[in-house]
Amino acid sequence: MSTVPALYPCTITHVRASPRRYALRHRTYLWFVDPDRLPRLPRPLRPLARFDPRDHFTGDKPSIRAGLDAYLAERGIRLDGGRVLMLTHARVLGYVFNPLTVYWCHGPGGDLRCVVAEVHNTYGGRHCYLLRPDPAGTARTDKRFYVSPFFPVDGHYKMRLPPPEQRLDLTVHLDRAEGRALTATVRGTRRAAGPLPLLRTVLRHPWAPLVAAAAIRVHGIRLFLRGLPVQPRPHDHRTPTTTAPRRT
Repeated sequence: MSTVPALYPCTITHVRASPRRYALRHRTYLWFVDPDRLPRLPRPLRPLARFDPRDHFTGDKPSIRAGLDAYLAERGIRLDGGRVLMLTHARVLGYVFNPLTVYWCHGPGGDLRCVVAEVHNTYGGRHCYLLRPDPAGTARTDKRFYVSPFFPVDGHYKMRLPPPEQRLDLTVHLDRAEGRALTATVRGTRRAAGPLPLLRTVLRHPWAPLVAAAAIRVHGIRLFLRGLPVQPRPHDHRTPTTTAPRRT
């Protein structure tokens, strides 16, 4: 099983196929951690990486793991103390934006029982998808959450989310009635998570969560100026819900 904690400097790309082709990419870094054993950094570096339970699930549990366990228990899933691995942004200087956090949830014997994909939008909303990946790490689920102002809440996702090892390689496709609308990828390479590697990574990608949120807004403005129609925003999902998973 993967060794944690680790850092993944990575490149995130989005390619829109409709209603107008448009591509964006930006570089950032993600943390790969065990929420039961979060990294303890030297005091001067703690503002560069904080993992706050308020940023996940209902935001009112004492720990991230407690929030996950409560979410799974509501859906009849028990991990029986099994290990969880989490890929996410940490808070940097008090700010965080997590477009996608992934939890690989194992039983006590190391078997993968499910994957939870937690999605945040730029409007403060939050939604979780409960996934049952096939042996290749691929799962499908209906889209239930408003993310982009240029796509309505319809269609379904095909997600390939293998647990990261030396390489991180995630892919999310959005398919609508008229065909594939969006492909997003996250690709990177594992790095150690000690103080010096963290400092180097932060210097290469200063205030990474804020830069990611700003980039999404800038690209949104560009798409609007190119004439893409804005879809009405339904009531935000501020607490996580799920969809019935479908195997591929």
